[in-house]
Amino acid sequence: MELLLALFVVAVIAGWVDSIGGGGGLICIPALLWAGFSPLETLATNKLQASFGSSTAAVNYTRHGLVDVKGQKLAIALTFLGAVCGTLLVQQVDSSLLATAIPVLLILFALYFLFSSTISDTDRHQLVSPKVFASSIGFGVGFYDGFFGPGAGAFYTMGYVALLGYGLPKATGNTKLLNFTSNIASLLFFALSGHIVWLAGLVMGAGQMIGSYIGSHMAVRHGTRLIRPVLVTVSLLMSLKLLLA
Repeated sequence: MELLLALFVVAVIAGWVDSIGGGGGLICIPALLWAGFSPLETLATNKLQASFGSSTAAVNYTRHGLVDVKGQKLAIALTFLGAVCGTLLVQQVDSSLLATAIPVLLILFALYFLFSSTISDTDRHQLVSPKVFASSIGFGVGFYDGFFGPGAGAFYTMGYVALLGYGLPKATGNTKLLNFTSNIASLLFFALSGHIVWLAGLVMGAGQMIGSYIGSHMAVRHGTRLIRPVLVTVSLLMSLKLLLA
């Protein structure tokens, strides 16, 4: 019971962080490994509990008008397909090569979100069509999330801001929708593999829902003033973790 309570508290914190700036896995994965789960059990259980958090945040952002679900149908479909392909491929090849490139990208993204004068609560002119976005960011980041994972939320958000011209709150809301899609795609395969620790995953899922609900409400209320520093901080911490791993 003490272990489950500790994982529940960790999940609440991770859900809050993930619903605003992404990177909840940075908190949950070390906690699951500390609890004694094997690497495969950790990855599988993390996908289960993260699905609760990303779905809660996506629903909350949608209720506040920050997610156009109908307009994201193609992005959802290609994100799901990409995540499935990534999940299948990672079982055949070594994903450690990405650990050298991803930290650099996350640092660059953090600097962009920190210093760019175009980051705001309002939408700007879009550079690509929704179809191009779905084919590139939807499928590409979905593939990456299924194959490796760290920083996927930052990549989705970057795509929405830089390519579709979304304001940061709207980009964050739509990011949670695609996060949930790629989480579910990977979760289906992990469920078939039998590596999910269901009790721990469901307890953490409850914590994720609480943290995500609180975090998404705060993001809606405070907008860029809250999302920008959380996103920058999480991106830099993920970079540091990957560089030191």
